[in-house]
Amino acid sequence: MTLRIVTGSANHALALATAKGLGKELVTTELERFPDGELRPVVGAIRGDDVYVIQPTCPPVNEHLVELLLLLDACGRAGAQRTTAVVPYFGYARQDRRTRPGQAIGARVAAEMIAAAGADRLLVVDPHMPGFEAICRIPVEILTALPILADAFGVEAEQHVVVAPDLGAVKLAERFAARWRLPVAVVRKRRMSDISVRAEDLVGEVGGRKVVIVDDMITTAATIEAATGLLIAEGAEPNAIVVAIHGLFVSAAKDRLGRLDLARLLVTDTVPAPKTAPAVEVCSIAPLLVKALGRLHREEQLDDLGVFD
Repeated sequence: MTLRIVTGSANHALALATAKGLGKELVTTELERFPDGELRPVVGAIRGDDVYVIQPTCPPVNEHLVELLLLLDACGRAGAQRTTAVVPYFGYARQDRRTRPGQAIGARVAAEMIAAAGADRLLVVDPHMPGFEAICRIPVEILTALPILADAFGVEAEQHVVVAPDLGAVKLAERFAARWRLPVAVVRKRRMSDISVRAEDLVGEVGGRKVVIVDDMITTAATIEAATGLLIAEGAEPNAIVVAIHGLFVSAAKDRLGRLDLARLLVTDTVPAPKTAPAVEVCSIAPLLVKALGRLHREEQLDDLGVFD
């Protein structure tokens, strides 16, 4: 089988960089759009090939998810021998449980649709939910971009404290801190609404220290704003550094982050940064995908990918 790369419209630049890293050309793909908004992707010749469809389901999430599903179906109908859905950012991963009666479990529904559309395997980068693999009925490969961000952060002479802005980010912050042998502090937050967060308690010492806030994603930046306010109130130095894997920057994120006067803001290119996003340092995951896709094609293990050197 020949390794082939197909891309949707969600993150063409990442797919192109990955293909170049593998010494490949992108498969020619057309995206027809009907006047009523329906999509109809058309893929080139891939019969008998090992195909990797790169398409994060970032905003607009529903549009990109449907495009991914149609691309997967198109690849199957074009005769692909094996099709892997490469979804660097998996939308709906936050909907992994019901918080009130009558809700759907969106993460499971999205995963089921990807399998039903023809994916033989799913590859994701740092999904929001810890038990992501358990909801999928097809094999799942999970990569982490944390070492890429940790290396880009580097280490400075001044001592920092790594901060998890909520309980869900604790393991991520601990791994980041271990890379540079830094202490960890944890913020306990309460979500008031989809766009409003209140930071209530802090576990750890930040007084007189520079802080590095580590999270898996920045959506509206409400969590970052609330955590930063609490940290400053607890005596931390202003001008925090923020590190996040997925930079969605929706709603009021730009204004919130602008008010914080951050020293640095680092994200990866799992999703393309919107034009309205604040100035960020973007660390590409293309080299990580190059290694992962090459190994998968050669039927090799991915166990040591994402391990700190």
